[in-house]
Amino acid sequence: MSGLKGQLTYAAYAAGWGAVKKLPEPVAVRLGRTIADIAWKRRGKGVRRLESNYARVLPDASPERLTELSRAGMRSYLRYWMESFRLPAWSRERIKDGFDVKDVHHLTDGLAAGKGVILALPHLANWDLAGAWVTTKLDTPFTTVAERLEPAKLYDRFVAYRESLGMEVLPHSGGTAFGTLARRLRDGGLVCLVAERDLSASGVEVKFFGDATRMPAGPALLAQQTGALLLPVTLWYDDSPVMRGRVHPPVDVPESGSRAEKTSVMTQALADAFATGIADHPEDWHMLQRLWLADLEPRSGPAEGEQP
Repeated sequence: MSGLKGQLTYAAYAAGWGAVKKLPEPVAVRLGRTIADIAWKRRGKGVRRLESNYARVLPDASPERLTELSRAGMRSYLRYWMESFRLPAWSRERIKDGFDVKDVHHLTDGLAAGKGVILALPHLANWDLAGAWVTTKLDTPFTTVAERLEPAKLYDRFVAYRESLGMEVLPHSGGTAFGTLARRLRDGGLVCLVAERDLSASGVEVKFFGDATRMPAGPALLAQQTGALLLPVTLWYDDSPVMRGRVHPPVDVPESGSRAEKTSVMTQALADAFATGIADHPEDWHMLQRLWLADLEPRSGPAEGEQP
């Protein structure tokens, strides 16, 4: 059954890449909204978890408000997928015009200084589109990591997709990614990491919307080890076809303290920046998995499945 499930999952994604990118954009938008509404009405595990996570972001929200928000969240999530399936078919001009970002000077100034830049993002809106904009509009390649997915051919498909957008993709597992990322940064390159959910269960504990969770230590450690600039980025949608975003001010390396203490302070600063963006646009936060430590169930097997 596990093998069959993997084959069906791959077939669904392959159909999306093959068919959705051929649709006229208005048709793809309507299709995404229809699928989102069907999934929302069924109230499966992912929808219920999304609603539970929104309750932590907005603790004073009424049940009616959370229900409304989860519907908007699923529509935003399916907009992400419709865009991602279609991105390889977008023209360079469509990609350039599809993203509007505030305070991008933090990024461009850092790259011009030649010291390397780390962009750290939560699962807000469409980071693939933001990445394609960086490689197209700024003509800047970058390196990222991806969690291995099952079946393996699905992981290979995602890697090929992101490489087609100008990204260098490293596997999350295997222990070699950190060293490669550090070399890219020392050479003055750009690294982009989705960084609000720890996959190893050994990340840095932070306060996030008032409760404890763990976030990856990698961005802070890379900044300390290489001298690269660490920049939080948040993204959101509005009613237009253009995604919006903001590059936040740099997270500085503390002048004193042990490496662990510095990493803790820096990761908390990332969490605070992410929380600002999520609180402003909660419906665009696509967190359909458990995140807070109080919600995690003890387990000995693999972590709950991560969205790509």
